[in-house]
Amino acid sequence: MYLQQFKLKDLPFRLSPDPQFLYLSKNHSRAKAYMESTIWFTDGFVVITGEIGSGKTTLIETFLSELSEDVVVVQINQTQVSAIEFLQSLLVQFGYSPFKMKKAELLATLNQFLVEQHAANRKVLLIVDEAQNLTNRVLEEIRLLSGVETTREKVLRIILAGQPELNEKLDAPDLVQLVQRIRLRFHLTALSADDMNGYIRHRLEVAGSEGREIFAEDTFPEIFRYTGGVPRLINTLCDTALMAAYASNRDQVTLEDIRQAVSELQWLDYAERNNAIDQKRVHLNAELTRPGGPGSDLLHAAVYGRVVLASEGRNLLEIALSHGRKIIGRTPDNDVQIDNRFVSRHHCQIITTPDSCVIEDLNSTNGIFVKGKRVRRFSLNDGDVVTIGKHELMYFDERGHRSRSISDTSPGVPELTGDTGETPRH
Repeated sequence: MYLQQFKLKDLPFRLSPDPQFLYLSKNHSRAKAYMESTIWFTDGFVVITGEIGSGKTTLIETFLSELSEDVVVVQINQTQVSAIEFLQSLLVQFGYSPFKMKKAELLATLNQFLVEQHAANRKVLLIVDEAQNLTNRVLEEIRLLSGVETTREKVLRIILAGQPELNEKLDAPDLVQLVQRIRLRFHLTALSADDMNGYIRHRLEVAGSEGREIFAEDTFPEIFRYTGGVPRLINTLCDTALMAAYASNRDQVTLEDIRQAVSELQWLDYAERNNAIDQKRVHLNAELTRPGGPGSDLLHAAVYGRVVLASEGRNLLEIALSHGRKIIGRTPDNDVQIDNRFVSRHHCQIITTPDSCVIEDLNSTNGIFVKGKRVRRFSLNDGDVVTIGKHELMYFDERGHRSRSISDTSPGVPELTGDTGETPRH
């Protein structure tokens, strides 16, 4: 790895939400202050939104790491649940076993718990990440929970965090009562060019750069051009550029390294990529709403491949691959979660374009393997099998208008040979 060459003590551009690497831009500082206000004020919700990769999860983890011991936190990340499942999830984190309770009993138990915590001078904070996936019925349950109160104040503090679609959902006419409870609402934008420069230098400093300019000055405009100031994209590009410089035996990242990294990632510049996505979305919406329009055909055509996740000969999940990336890892904030101790928090990513599909290791502990060999980056072909810890991913290419699904595959996924040298993740 490149740490020794650049004299760093830690990887500076991990995708995992590590609070010590948080860079507080002006917008991130405001969002954090709004979160902190929930501890002192109980008269409404706080809603934080931001694009994918804007730093919401890292901000939440930092906020949580600084809370005092008198705050009881329940954090919900899995939001594609029913109202009953949501209430059960809350009680599980409070130490109950609620799976045989009916709804009335769930609510009574929650109310009793909240009042008891208030009587013991403890504050209860509910944080819901990826809240844009919540159904209106679950949001209504959250609103009702927020009404639990003593004679003086509410006893549950609530932060909803999610992608911009959350704002659209909250503006729906049938959620007017919920919206009236929102005290603060803030959208986390991407970093400015100046903030991005500070962000990169901050992460390098935390990783041990000690003031050394590891990225040449002329690389910063090019990084901003391709990332648009989105922290997750910055991390991906900078890490790939460090690898490029490492391979060329340089101790500073040059403009050539950035361009090589962009080429490897197969990125368009950020503005062009967003315009292309917006135009495709407008075209697709127009076709879907046109009477007799071939909406389903367009949706199918946008799928370039599929992967089947399997373990111990059982198919667990099928994932459609359209243009973009899917991040795979152990924690719920990934696009695909593999809850296994041999899988890193953010283990690998699959990058899909109309012409190719590439799987890329994200500096994981145990790596990814194809045909028994550990690979960092691999262009997938139809039928390839990738080993991730104790799981396998079988790739099916669909660019030739083929239609294959789990039912078309054999019950077991072929095993790969070779020692993977796995180390449990903690």
